[in-house]
Amino acid sequence: MESRTLFAETPPVKLFFIASLPGAVSMLASALYQLLDGMMVGQILGETPFAALNLAMPFVIINFALADLIGVGSSVPIAMNLGKKKDEEANNIFSCACLMLFLAGVAVGALLYAGAPALMRLMGAEGQLLADAVSYLRVYALCSPLTTIVFAMDNYLRICGKIRFSMFLNILMSVMIAGLEFVFLYYLHFGIWGAALATCIGMAVCALIALLRFPGGRLQLRFCRPRFSAAMIRQIIACGSPNFLNNIAGRITSILLNTILLRVGGQTAVSVYGILMYAEGFIQPLLYGMCDSLQPAVSYNWGAGDRKRVGAIERCCFTASAAVSLLSAAVLFFFPGQLAFIFIGETESAYFAMTVAALQFFALTYLTRWFSFAAQSYMLAVGNAVGATLISLSFALLFPVILIAALWPLGLTGIWLNFAGTSLLTGLLAAFIMLRFQRNSRSDRYASTDSN
Repeated sequence: MESRTLFAETPPVKLFFIASLPGAVSMLASALYQLLDGMMVGQILGETPFAALNLAMPFVIINFALADLIGVGSSVPIAMNLGKKKDEEANNIFSCACLMLFLAGVAVGALLYAGAPALMRLMGAEGQLLADAVSYLRVYALCSPLTTIVFAMDNYLRICGKIRFSMFLNILMSVMIAGLEFVFLYYLHFGIWGAALATCIGMAVCALIALLRFPGGRLQLRFCRPRFSAAMIRQIIACGSPNFLNNIAGRITSILLNTILLRVGGQTAVSVYGILMYAEGFIQPLLYGMCDSLQPAVSYNWGAGDRKRVGAIERCCFTASAAVSLLSAAVLFFFPGQLAFIFIGETESAYFAMTVAALQFFALTYLTRWFSFAAQSYMLAVGNAVGATLISLSFALLFPVILIAALWPLGLTGIWLNFAGTSLLTGLLAAFIMLRFQRNSRSDRYASTDSN
């Protein structure tokens, strides 16, 4: 379906199912791969490689965060320009963003490869844990120029209305990665670096498949000779900053928590935290898949000035996010033992008992997480980078750090409760930001009407 017809004419509820369900399926496929990744590393290689993966993962995500900075940051102005029927400007932003993604992958990959040993030592790793973490991170660093663009391609395909193709590509990537990782670890007996190599191969192949769709004028977005400008770069950075800063701040928080956990609870506590992050890695992609899939439609209609349609689309987004989040909270709270067994493989250990308790505390997070998540997505889609950034930074860094200090007397329990407290505080902040933004938007519309 042509993007203008899809975004501007399709009834909002139908649009939600057309856009969000494939987006959620795409992210579910990604989440299932991540779940399988944790299971295979934990079950085949053991606790030390699993802990190494969790120590290195924040830096891997920081690397991919640049793809969000440029990919998401360029998607919002691209969709808005298409809504304003400025196709040439949209194509220029698209072409410049692709070049920026490649160059950023080269630069950050080089820095991570060189700095991997020092970074892991700084977090307290030593011996085999250090060697595993360094080898894992360095594979991602070497492949960075070929892999980081894959997430941006997902956004660009959806802008062009190729939602199902994007979904099938994400499913292909997840299946390919899971299959390669099983072969590398189980049959070829590769170390932890084999898990990273499998992921990078799958991402690189799917990024190439996506890129080959754009030449030849078959899609609404086309490559053109890039014309950079300071204003365009500022706009990309402004629109991409909420997601980028959320990823960076979140990884800083993860590094801080991993460092504290390694010293307070040892390697076992780090592994438990890793299991919580795998649970989050299954739930958050569903929320992200629904909200992010609707961003092009919201940005397009905001650029076209259709505020009523924007509101109708967002009501679908908030309702679905609440349903997924509350269902996830119930599963985590009532079935923690079954979830823990997936990663640990036995039930008679302190490791298992600690994981069960942590999962039940963690379940409380999703009673309120849906609201701030959907609100941040809405703020980003309408170009309110300041509001989206405040929400993302508060959730990823500000409130977690405050609560680390406030809940410190509770020990490990305080750390497991940190997530729920952060979610509640961020939800209250998001409600305040949204109410203020809506009041200002109404005032601006009334002022514009009066002047006319």
